Amino acid sequence: MRLLSAVTLIVFSLLSMAAFSEENTANPVVVMQTTKGDITIELYPDKSPVTVNNFLGYVKSGFYDGTIFHRVIRRFAVQGGGFTPDLIEKPNGDSIVNESKSSRLINDRWTVAMARTDDPNSARSQFFINMRMNLNLDARAGRDGYAVFGKVIDGHNIVRDIAISKTHTAGGMQDVPVESIVIIATTIK
Repeated sequence: MRLLSAVTLIVFSLLSMAAFSEENTANPVVVMQTTKGDITIELYPDKSPVTVNNFLGYVKSGFYDGTIFHRVIRRFAVQGGGFTPDLIEKPNGDSIVNESKSSRLINDRWTVAMARTDDPNSARSQFFINMRMNLNLDARAGRDGYAVFGKVIDGHNIVRDIAISKTHTAGGMQDVPVESIVIIATTIK
């Protein structure tokens, strides 16, 4: 009887450790609540650690809350994470190193990548969701690409809905949705 209890305790302990280990090695998941609905994004810290850490820092601080998807190009990408509905850019942190070459992740449909200027190491808070395979945004010999760090795993219909929004030029920017699409809140699941 004692042996059976000891074996049961060991098996229970091993199962608990396996569940704990599995839970802690899972990729972080962020839920982005928008005025169109929820978008769930799985992040890849093993492939893009600096970029994921940067993104999670903005999520944890509530930075994205109240920002909009300010650039929508049908059949290409939807971009957000930097401007208020009044098209005022929110002050953000330091730029990060571009991990497009080291991660080896590609700008495939539904992937999430960092927006940047012509300077490869200029990404800060803005991100975009690829609406198609955008291989022209990937790193190639001699040039950096746009660093992918996650993928939409739920809410594809919401992203599609955003992507077909009517756009116009506003505040000196092109491809701005006529109706503001606001990120209400971002949470780590």
